[in-house]
Amino acid sequence: MTELRRITDWDDAYSNGAHIPGGDAYPARWAERAAAFRTELAATGRAELDLPYGEGERERYDLFRPEGTAKGTVVFVHGGYWMAFDKARWSHLAAGPLAQGWAVAMPSYTLCPETRIAGITRQIARAVEAVAGAEAGPLRLTGHSAGGHLVSRLVCADAPLSDEVRARVEHVVSISGLHDLRPLLNTRMNATLRLDEAEAVAESPALLRPQPGIGITCWVGANERPEFVRQTELLANVWLGLGAATALRLAEGRHHFDVIDDLADPESDLVAALLGF
Repeated sequence: MTELRRITDWDDAYSNGAHIPGGDAYPARWAERAAAFRTELAATGRAELDLPYGEGERERYDLFRPEGTAKGTVVFVHGGYWMAFDKARWSHLAAGPLAQGWAVAMPSYTLCPETRIAGITRQIARAVEAVAGAEAGPLRLTGHSAGGHLVSRLVCADAPLSDEVRARVEHVVSISGLHDLRPLLNTRMNATLRLDEAEAVAESPALLRPQPGIGITCWVGANERPEFVRQTELLANVWLGLGAATALRLAEGRHHFDVIDDLADPESDLVAALLGF
């Protein structure tokens, strides 16, 4: 007989750092590596920082350029449950695509509770529009955790992107993305997110139709919390049934905080999935 399972502690189900040895040390490590990377790229004239894409204080993005003419632009959207971090902790993750000849843009966005998740979706759409207006060539979108949600949301059929920009998005990689927001209604963090049932449904990629013709890779660490594995498998499965080209990858030995590290490696499977080489 199959054993029935039920989640009784929703906060623990979506808690990452508490289940990662040395989890508290990761944010400082990210910030240190990112700052060193920005210094290195700025010294060679390949970093353009705090470019505006809107009027808000956090509506800014950093752009890192490869040597020579870029093949296109990757947009990386950071995580933090829509209520933490900014673009400055992740600059070093641009190293992989840069070495493969792609520019990389990294936007910040207004955090909850100052705005709502639907508002962040619109902000990231404006960021992608601004990047597309400034940079030629194809676009690839990737993001981690809440950022994985946001890039997936931008390739839903009702996403707030122009047709011209939508046509330039060739592939998306959602890394440990949250694709059904309804479970978060049960968590204490919802006091900050302020999700209600209607917004949770409207902003959940797994409950929406994908943009026709889109391809998406759903990537998650094999050692992540079960809910993140389930959320990743969910989108790959549902969108496959709706006609999208989907791929699912469980990265062996990776947890929620180190699953993104391979973006810094130009020869990694993650960078290959993103850029299609």
